[in-house]
Amino acid sequence: APPVVYFDYIIIGGGTAGCPLAATLSQNATVLVLERGGSPYRDFNITNVGNFGSTISDTSPHSASQIFISEDGVYNTRARVLGGGSAINAGFYSHAEPEFVRDAGWDEDLVRRSYDWVESKVAFEPQVKQWQSAVRDALVEIGVLPYNGFTYNHVDGTKIGGTIFDDQGHRHTAADLLEYANPLTVKVYLHATVSRILFTNKGRQWPKPRAYGVVFEDALGIRKRAFLRPNPQNEVILTAGALGSPQLMMLSGIGPALHLKSHGIHVVLDQPNSGKPSSLTAETMARAIDTVHAYAANTSLKGGVILEKVRGPLSSGDLKLRSRSPRDNPAVTFNYFKDPQDLRSFARLRYAHLPVQALVDLMLNLPVNLRPRHVSSSISLEQFCIDTVMTIWHYHGGCQVGKVVDQDYRVVGVDGLRVIDGSTFLKSPGTNPQATVMMLGR
Repeated sequence: APPVVYFDYIIIGGGTAGCPLAATLSQNATVLVLERGGSPYRDFNITNVGNFGSTISDTSPHSASQIFISEDGVYNTRARVLGGGSAINAGFYSHAEPEFVRDAGWDEDLVRRSYDWVESKVAFEPQVKQWQSAVRDALVEIGVLPYNGFTYNHVDGTKIGGTIFDDQGHRHTAADLLEYANPLTVKVYLHATVSRILFTNKGRQWPKPRAYGVVFEDALGIRKRAFLRPNPQNEVILTAGALGSPQLMMLSGIGPALHLKSHGIHVVLDQPNSGKPSSLTAETMARAIDTVHAYAANTSLKGGVILEKVRGPLSSGDLKLRSRSPRDNPAVTFNYFKDPQDLRSFARLRYAHLPVQALVDLMLNLPVNLRPRHVSSSISLEQFCIDTVMTIWHYHGGCQVGKVVDQDYRVVGVDGLRVIDGSTFLKSPGTNPQATVMMLGR
């Protein structure tokens, strides 16, 4: 990257939404994508289905998966690679439920066509082998009906969902959607970390602060700038995810004024809803990244998990800055089970038929998180859930529609800035959000 560049659109984050967005905008405008991570195509751990565990357990400084620990003491990961979360996830591909689309006020025909556009590049029908067919048949046998066969749709009953792994076990991330882009009008800078968005001051020309560029650092730490070309329709677009987008908004001066001032950040807009609420889907499953991965690497063990998602949740948390560095993880509190209804749902649905005391005791002894263990955990399913809670990712919120952005995803109170990613969601769509986030980018 040269020291200064000019584009019609500047997209911050080459992730699950940013890549399809860039490909779409490049048909009629010049587009710059700034991605803080590297390429997914040079990393066999990312591209091969068998190396999923290796990817999320990689704790090296420039890994595709950046580990963080929430203030609740739960291990988690965030993407640091072109393609975003689609480059490090387990690959499940499924649409949002119809009511999610209606509640969002989206054009249902445009949603369908956008899903089709995404699926022609990155989605596949998986091979149904012994494990999958056994689970499918068991679900049908106990009455989880109807059986829908293979479908991307979010439907009642049992179905075979999609995957972003092809029949050779190769991953197809959102970065593949850049193949749709006009190569003459799009530019992607890797290892480009944006430190802040630049705003004009309010005045006669601009009644509100207006985004006009960004400051970013390359892999060597050299500071550079990207500016919007002079056209009132040109925009900076945040697609840095449910952690990155609210974090960068705050670093740029949009957030709770007292919190920003405590970090010495000039307040562009006092926005108390920036970083709130943050939610995610919780699960009590034994991931214990380092321990389990090290064990599996030295045995012939082959296992699987059955994941049960309790829709919601009602509990929510928040995100705050730890420092003024965009490379540092923000402080995230998810407030697992803060709402008593969440706890009742998990204990009743997830563990209603748990017969083996030894399994409970085993989970309590695994290093699945940094939360304290209580004596009552072995006899109370509610306390067991609290003590052993882990993440199944899918966090959302922080720049929600109706609070931080409007129905067109423009940031309320400033001009020239939008947010297009899972931080705008009021809840997590479907079973896995990646299909919907890619569709939204389109």
